[in-house]
Amino acid sequence: MRDLSGIVKAYDVRGVVGDQLDADVVRDIGAAFARLVGGPAVVVGHDMRDSSPGLATAFAEGVTAQGVDVVSIGLASTDMLYFASGRLELPGAMFTASHNPAQYNGIKLCRSGAAPVGQDSGLAEIRQMVEQGVPEFLGQRGSVTERDMLGEYAAHLRTLVDLGGIRPLKVVVDAGNGMGGHTVPEVFAGLPVDVVPMYFELDGTFPNHEANPLDPRNLVDLQAKVREVGADAGLAFDGDADRCFVVDERGEPVSPSAVTALVAVRELAKEPGGTVIHNLITSKAVPEIVAEHGGKPVRTRVGHSFIKEKMAETGAIFGGEHSAHYYFRDFWRADTGMLAALHVLAALGEQERPLSELTREFARYAASGEINSTVDDQAARMAEVRSAYERVPGATVDELDGLTVELPDGSWFNLRPSNTEPLLRLNVEARDAEAVAALRDAVLAIVRG
Repeated sequence: MRDLSGIVKAYDVRGVVGDQLDADVVRDIGAAFARLVGGPAVVVGHDMRDSSPGLATAFAEGVTAQGVDVVSIGLASTDMLYFASGRLELPGAMFTASHNPAQYNGIKLCRSGAAPVGQDSGLAEIRQMVEQGVPEFLGQRGSVTERDMLGEYAAHLRTLVDLGGIRPLKVVVDAGNGMGGHTVPEVFAGLPVDVVPMYFELDGTFPNHEANPLDPRNLVDLQAKVREVGADAGLAFDGDADRCFVVDERGEPVSPSAVTALVAVRELAKEPGGTVIHNLITSKAVPEIVAEHGGKPVRTRVGHSFIKEKMAETGAIFGGEHSAHYYFRDFWRADTGMLAALHVLAALGEQERPLSELTREFARYAASGEINSTVDDQAARMAEVRSAYERVPGATVDELDGLTVELPDGSWFNLRPSNTEPLLRLNVEARDAEAVAALRDAVLAIVRG
């Protein structure tokens, strides 16, 4: 019996190509997915990795073997696949390993309307079917048709944000040799934005730097180019272009929490009193600003399936995460970094201040960023930290997702175990950098013994 425990993650399928992930496994996953979602068809897209077209073809073979048709959209960003799923009202599969190195690939799955498929919403059943053997379908095979949806995707995004009247902007875009190089030219065509492209050549070997803007080392080239050409802003996309990081005119990063707050204010202007979702690692400035603008902030766990579930439950207009995932009700509650980027540029171009001044009002606190520690016993170290801080007078402790502790001075931290590695992930926020450093060091002293 097959064992898929190494590649079926909390939200997707991911592994090393040729070792954990090959055409045979993917074909069976396609067949299992077809049985899970039923007909009439499944939409399939893929990124620029060398292995992606072949794996997408194998997946389509599995789907059609179960009598279900496939609509192939070819090269796509992940949010373009979500667009196709929503527009065509079909379940979908996107072949990408996002920001992971070249030897990896994976599959992000969704139901019709871009509804997420995770461990509790279908992945566990798919794994079980593949491990036990997918039943053979004896009826007529499905067919594969091709459809180019890049133009429709770009046109839809431009209906959601009006950039027609903004002042001209110069923007450096680092696509990291990922799918942003495919989608950005189409999305920005005809807008008053002078795009200075970096690494737009599609290359799944990532020859210039990893397509992971969460790592500051991968922003260095973008920051330098922004300063060199005197740009108004810089944008960095990850490999499948569903996340977007922003730097200001000085080349300084704008925190995803500040972007979340900025976009939330814009969405609340369109729908006063709306609900905005934020995960528990975003800055506490986000719920403060949402409330100040008449919105209802709702806190949730980290992860797109939790965000999307809570958005559906509450009717939220927008949601943001610390990892630069941004979710829009008008985009089938799916995450799209491209739409968030358009909001930032619209906000910038509608007034005369530089981006650093515009975003200053949304960045009220200092933060550590995510700090990983390798530990031998996650539960034991978490318990030690809880024991130390639940005795602090005035401290509050909750376990919505890992351990979150808020201290009487307003500083807080979250400590979460990784689902896939022997790591604990720490995020700290406080009034200033010195307070962040003090709390960070105190917690790490316990975590790392």
